[in-house]
Amino acid sequence: MRTLNLEADPLAVDLILSPDSFRVVLDDGRELSVPLAWFPRLLHGTAEQLRNWELIGCGEGLHWADLDEDISVAGLLAGRGDQAHGKSRAA
Repeated sequence: MRTLNLEADPLAVDLILSPDSFRVVLDDGRELSVPLAWFPRLLHGTAEQLRNWELIGCGEGLHWADLDEDISVAGLLAGRGDQAHGKSRAA
């Protein structure tokens, strides 16, 4: 028997940057703190490039156009960093 799951995945509503991490504010009240070292493009981006971000997919993810970086909320919740490089190259 199949049941209908009406729960929606949390969506990002804001982003707060610090020198070595970023916090994603979710619509359910949680905040995820993520080290920039998990995402080398962000780690090596300038302050101006980091500030130029936008929500994508109604909050399903974050996009940095200047850095060609897209990060999904689902990936962050699963604890995944940059999938394009091995963990040894993250920093």
